[in-house]
Amino acid sequence: MIPILFYLWGCIPELQPNCVDMTNASSTYLGISGGAIIGAIVSWWIYNRQKKTSDSQDYILRRIKDLEENHDSILKKIEEFDDRHESSIAAIGNLNEKLDSFLKKKDEN
Repeated sequence: MIPILFYLWGCIPELQPNCVDMTNASSTYLGISGGAIIGAIVSWWIYNRQKKTSDSQDYILRRIKDLEENHDSILKKIEEFDDRHESSIAAIGNLNEKLDSFLKKKDEN
């Protein structure tokens, strides 16, 4: 069946030993098969580069997420420190008022 189709489209010296010269049909078949091979190689290369880029982007996004979590943890610790600092300042203020009132009472006596 296939040789009959090749006879209809023209002489293909690569497949038929009787042919003397390469015909347009033979040239077309060779071009199509060469193009398919080159296209497959280029498609694989593009896929491979995109996969490497995607993997790199995923690593960077995971790293950014880890840094954000670390940043949130540090902010919470700073907030807790600030709360303790505020309570310490308030306690020092109360102590200062008590000392002032004690000193006033002592001066009055």
